[in-house]
Amino acid sequence: MTPPSPPPSNIGLWSIRSECNCIIKTNSRNLQATIFIFLFPISLSLLFYQVFPIKTLLFNLLYTLTIPVLSLFATGSTIYSVFHGFHGQPVKYSSSIKAAFTSFFPLLSTWLVTQLIISGIALILGLAFFSLFKATQLVGFQVDHSSSYFILLCLAYAITLMFLVIHLQVEWIFAYVIVVVESSWGLEPLKRSQALVKGTKVVAFKILLLWVFFCWIGAWSSMLLGLVDSAGDKWKPWPSSFIKIFTIPAASYYPFYMFYYLVMNTVFYMNSKALHGKFAGEYVSLASDHHDDDDGTVPIVVSNV
Repeated sequence: MTPPSPPPSNIGLWSIRSECNCIIKTNSRNLQATIFIFLFPISLSLLFYQVFPIKTLLFNLLYTLTIPVLSLFATGSTIYSVFHGFHGQPVKYSSSIKAAFTSFFPLLSTWLVTQLIISGIALILGLAFFSLFKATQLVGFQVDHSSSYFILLCLAYAITLMFLVIHLQVEWIFAYVIVVVESSWGLEPLKRSQALVKGTKVVAFKILLLWVFFCWIGAWSSMLLGLVDSAGDKWKPWPSSFIKIFTIPAASYYPFYMFYYLVMNTVFYMNSKALHGKFAGEYVSLASDHHDDDDGTVPIVVSNV
């Protein structure tokens, strides 16, 4: 009998990526079902929204509701499947679909809590900068909204808020995984995530940076498509078609970026939990056909309770 492997002493981005690829490969059918049922409709919605120029109020409302609802369903199903796949446990399609529905409202409540916290911080920070602006005027400085001082103040507000939001997103990177895996909701997953991410914030920031980068590509592609559509006849036919050929697929790939981000987050959560000694039981190293630069193999750590 092979002796139990110790918990990982450190966590790296490339080792997480290798474990993700291994889990996706070994659980491809179940994960493909999740993609087809929940994520593929999101991709179609994004594609149709960009292709069809006529956007009525009803169309915009359905689009606005469809994307977040399907995203939450996909989040619950993907995390559930990856969590059990990480442990080498078979996952039935029915269980994966059931997890999407049972975790929907806990995920929604947690998302609402995060938005309330971020909105509160933005409001308080905005009031602070507004007070600073008014104090400057009371002192005797004549500052209008087109002055460089006001622009710099707004820029300072935006940069400060951005860094605070990034810090919170790093602290809360495990929140949705905890909602699904540990059956908690609201503020509790945020607190648990802050405890688990200690010592691994650099890795969390790298994963978040990758997610933001791919989201930026999608957003940039959508913006470019909007410029092409608004330009109308001002654009020649061939550059307009050329731009659409490359930007429409890029803008529609958001669901697949999201899928891989959820897989990485779940694997990262399991490794971080093992690093903090949160698993009870023995650690077993499963063979992987992926290689690392350090020792040639990347173990998948599972708990054998």
